[in-house]
Amino acid sequence: MPRHSKKPRRLVADGRVYMWTMRHSHRRDAEGRPVDCSQTLTLSPQPAGTGGPLRIVFAAGPGRYVPGGAPFGSGDVGFIRGADLNLHEPGAVRALLDVALAGGWQPGEQRAVEVDGWCLLESAAAARAGDTNPEGPSACVGDVGGRPGATAPEDSPCRWCMTDQQARWGSAARFKSTRP
Repeated sequence: MPRHSKKPRRLVADGRVYMWTMRHSHRRDAEGRPVDCSQTLTLSPQPAGTGGPLRIVFAAGPGRYVPGGAPFGSGDVGFIRGADLNLHEPGAVRALLDVALAGGWQPGEQRAVEVDGWCLLESAAAARAGDTNPEGPSACVGDVGGRPGATAPEDSPCRWCMTDQQARWGSAARFKSTRP
């Protein structure tokens, strides 16, 4: 019997238990067509109440893809010419969690946190392939200079992931609260 797609899955990492889910969302334009597709992976520390959820969001954009029909699988996210992951695979979820933790996410904080998944993807995919880079990606692909999908040079912080004051990869500024 297949697993129910909306039922949370359990992941244990470094002695801590997380429940994780994946959701596809979009809005409809004036003609009712789906636009602005995104895939959101949510990791919730357990037991409930011990920390706020981490939402890793992969928004569709130029040079990148999220699930939306053939030829991609329902959990596939990636760059057209680069790294990719299948968010149905526990190993991919663990790699994203590890990169988020290394980047400053604190699972014990009681607030929900949302992060642009594109800033984590290359490091997570490299970790899955066994090619780890503790410094993280040399550039972030996100909303750079108002151009979604553009690549930020090493000396230019990604506006989506980091503030100008904290442009280092390990900066906790990449993680923004979704509530006060």
